[in-house]
Amino acid sequence: MYGDGPVFKAEGASFRDQPYGRELPQGLWTTGLCDCHQDGHICVQTAIMPCISFAQNTEIVNRGTIPCMDAGLIHLALGFVGCCWLYAFPNRSRLREHFALPEEPCGDVWVHLFCNSCAICQESRELKNRGADPSISWLSNVEKWSREKVTPPIVVPGMNR
Repeated sequence: MYGDGPVFKAEGASFRDQPYGRELPQGLWTTGLCDCHQDGHICVQTAIMPCISFAQNTEIVNRGTIPCMDAGLIHLALGFVGCCWLYAFPNRSRLREHFALPEEPCGDVWVHLFCNSCAICQESRELKNRGADPSISWLSNVEKWSREKVTPPIVVPGMNR
């Protein structure tokens, strides 16, 4: 569904052995929607050019199947007509699926419609806090995880019946 990239499995001993496995709350956001001040770089970058932050997040969330440049240009074009939230909210849904996060404080579409910049910042912080650096490409993250012998922080979605 999202490519053949590495994934993180939240079960088993391998999860507990990861440096971030014990510290992060499972099924909870690590920061709030309006905690933009927690990462000044992401906050300023998103305030000036949200398409860049969004594009970086998109490449990671989609495991490199959507290139950063493509995502950024689409977001920028839709932003000119006030519809970038239409492209952004499915990304938040995928991120929540990867990390089993709740749909808070309201539905993804509403978060991006009314708080698009805050949502993009929160998503960047979430990726960063869980071990995926949005400022570098998906392939660079994979190389970093391989070099550091760390399990990639992308949760395998559970099976639904």
